[in-house]
Amino acid sequence: MNAMMRRVVIGTTAVSMALAVAACGKAGDNKSDGGGSSSGGDKTIGLLLPDSVTARYEKFDRPFFEAKVKELCSDCKVEYANAAGDASKQAQQVSSMITKGVKVIVVSAQDSAAIKSSIQTAVDKGIKVVAYDRLAQGPVSAYVSFDNVKVGELQGEALLTSLGAKATPKSKIVMINGDDADPNAGQFKQGAHKALDSKVDIAYEQSGLWKDTVAAQKMSAAITQLGAKNIAGVYAANDGMAGGIANTLKGAGISGIPLTGQDAELAGIQRIVAGTQSSTVYKAFKPEADAAAQIAVNLLDGKSIDSLATSTLTSGSGNKVPSQLLTPVSVTKANIADTVVKDKLYTVAEICAGEFAAACKTAGLS
Repeated sequence: MNAMMRRVVIGTTAVSMALAVAACGKAGDNKSDGGGSSSGGDKTIGLLLPDSVTARYEKFDRPFFEAKVKELCSDCKVEYANAAGDASKQAQQVSSMITKGVKVIVVSAQDSAAIKSSIQTAVDKGIKVVAYDRLAQGPVSAYVSFDNVKVGELQGEALLTSLGAKATPKSKIVMINGDDADPNAGQFKQGAHKALDSKVDIAYEQSGLWKDTVAAQKMSAAITQLGAKNIAGVYAANDGMAGGIANTLKGAGISGIPLTGQDAELAGIQRIVAGTQSSTVYKAFKPEADAAAQIAVNLLDGKSIDSLATSTLTSGSGNKVPSQLLTPVSVTKANIADTVVKDKLYTVAEICAGEFAAACKTAGLS
């Protein structure tokens, strides 16, 4: 082969190799966009929720959030993960989101303090972090939730209303709070004490860790300590724990006393209809998820969130966090139709299914 021919062959081969490499790179990029890897995260928002035991997260928060993001940004993608109640698992999920190249992370912290270092790592990588429902520690850009002290106040006030004339400084109340690792639990507790202190005797107070089984055990211990006939009412910080407590009360032959809850879970609404729970607190999931999605998309696009996060709260780490706080609503048998049914959270048919049909008829729901 002469020199001229060798130069032609070598040049042709080099061009072919360059085109092949470019084609492979392009194909890999397309694959990354579809799979949410680090090279395809320019329009990706991460959503991290704390557990699957609390019914609201998988049934409402996630689909509402994803739908709103899609409405606001048709080419945006949501990467989702659930911590299943494990703070270390959630830390790994934050790391995974960073690797995938997400630009904004919306997180409801399983442990608000433990996640601080993960949030710092994400922010150091240029990722914006939004605390959702629970105020996580660290340099978060915004916080979306409800006025949680007000939630506790509503719970306490509803308990007093249900007690009626029995609401006296001598009336013994059992108080089962949420998980101390959740800053919301402390705010609910603060609000409840604000409503209840000096008006009743909080004779037994423990944490139920947001678990129905733990709350049931604590309730059993309270009955042993105080005596079944001496308990006037029970404050349960959420509906999940209220379910465990209701079973314990029934097993001990205790009926007709007020029992609070929160989250407006279907089971909680059904217990209210049946008379085994006196109240819950409805925190409309769609407005909360929609607000978080709007803030996340604004941060993704580099837009201001000043008109959205109009309050400022201080987290456990001392960070001043722009916040959007929504208004909770107390729910009793009297306003089920005007709250969770009106908002299409549940249908009357769902609430009044099976064993609850007769109670619903008495309550005027069917």
